[in-house]
Amino acid sequence: MSDLYRRYREALRGEPLPLAFVDLDALERNVDTLVAPVRSRGKTLRIASKSVRCAALLRAIAARGGDAVRGIMAYSPAEAAWLSGEEGFDDILVAYPTAQPGDARLVAAAVERGASITLVADAAEHLAVASAAAAEAGVRLSVAVDVDVSYRPLGDRLHLGVRRSPLREPQAVAAFAERIGADPHLAFGGLLAYEAHLAGIPDRDSASPALAGAKRALKALAREPVREQRQAIVRELTRRGIHLPLFNGGGTGSVAWSAQDPALSEVAAGSGFLDSHLFDGFDGLALVPAAFFALQVTRCPGPDLVTCQGGGFIASGTPGPDRLPVPYLPEGLKLLDLEGAGEVQTPLAVPAGLRLPLGSPVFFRHAKAGELAEHFSTYALVRGNGIEAQVPTYRGAGQSFH
Repeated sequence: MSDLYRRYREALRGEPLPLAFVDLDALERNVDTLVAPVRSRGKTLRIASKSVRCAALLRAIAARGGDAVRGIMAYSPAEAAWLSGEEGFDDILVAYPTAQPGDARLVAAAVERGASITLVADAAEHLAVASAAAAEAGVRLSVAVDVDVSYRPLGDRLHLGVRRSPLREPQAVAAFAERIGADPHLAFGGLLAYEAHLAGIPDRDSASPALAGAKRALKALAREPVREQRQAIVRELTRRGIHLPLFNGGGTGSVAWSAQDPALSEVAAGSGFLDSHLFDGFDGLALVPAAFFALQVTRCPGPDLVTCQGGGFIASGTPGPDRLPVPYLPEGLKLLDLEGAGEVQTPLAVPAGLRLPLGSPVFFRHAKAGELAEHFSTYALVRGNGIEAQVPTYRGAGQSFH
C-alpha cells in the first residue's frame, strides 16, 4: 500500500465512515498551479463556488491566492445573498440568470445592505425582474451580459458547446449592454463569456480513447474563434463608448489559455482546486487530487472482492461510466460493471496481493468537485497525518442551492 493511503488512514483513524475530507496540502498546491498563469498575465482569478460549496474552503482558497484572487462566482442569487450576508464575502458575480422576482429581490436586499453582487442576463425578462426588484429596494443592480461563445463553424446549422446565452454577435451584445445602462435601476456590470467546450471537455477519456484525437482537433479549431469573438465584442463596446467593468471567461480546463486572452480581465476556476476525476483527462493540467470520500469495507462476498458501505454519489450530466466515483486508494481497486457505485453498497474488485480486512477504509474521488458536498454535512480538513478542522459544507450550514 502507498504512503499516501497510510497517511490518510492514520489521519482518519477512529472517525465514523462514510466521511468526506480535503487534503489541505494538495488544495494549496492546486491553488498555486491555477493562480500562476493568471497572475503572470496581470489578471485576477474568480472562485467558482459551485465546485467548492464550502465557505471555509472558499476562504482558504482566497487566502492562498492573495491579491490574484478576486471575488466569487456564485451559481444562484440565493447563494450570493447568503455568502454576502452570512459569510462575509463580497464582489460576487452570479453566473446564471434568473427570471424569478424572488431571486432578484434577495439580491436587491443584499445590495441595499451594502453587498457587491452582479447578476447576469441575456434576455429582456431577466432585466425586467432585476429592474423591478431594484426599484422596490431603492438600489441600482449591477447586471453583466452572458455571451455564447460556442463553436459554430456553420452558423445555426452546427452548434458545438453548451446551450447558454442567445447573444453572440458583438452588435447584439453591445446593444443589450446599452439597454442595461439605459435602465434607471440597473448598471452595466460587464461580460461573462465562458468557453465550456474548451474548459469542460477532456482531451483524453478512458471510456473512449479512440476519440482523443478528434477532441484535441476540435478544441484546437475552436480556440481562435473564441478569442476573436471576445475581442470583437470589446472593440464594439469601445466604439460605442461603453465602459467595461469586468470581462470574465475561462474554467479549470482552460485557465492557462484564457489567461492569455487580452480581452479578459479575469478568469474563473473551481473544480481544479479540489481536482475531481473528470479533470484527469486534460493535457497540461498539473493538478493533484485534493477531495475524497472514505467508505468502510463491510463485506467480503468472494475471492478478490470486497463490499463497501454506501458510495452511490453519481455526478450530473449525460449518464455514463464517467459520472461514477472512482476508487482511488488503495491502488488497483475497480468498480464492478454490473453494479457500479450503489446507495447502500459498492462492491469492488481487489487486485492480487492486496488484503483489505473488514473495517478498512477505501478512499474514492467524485467525478465533480462541488457535488460531493451535497452528500456530506462536513468536510474533514486533513494536513499531514491528522485532521486540522471539521468544517460545514453548504448542506451542513443548512443551505442547499439549486
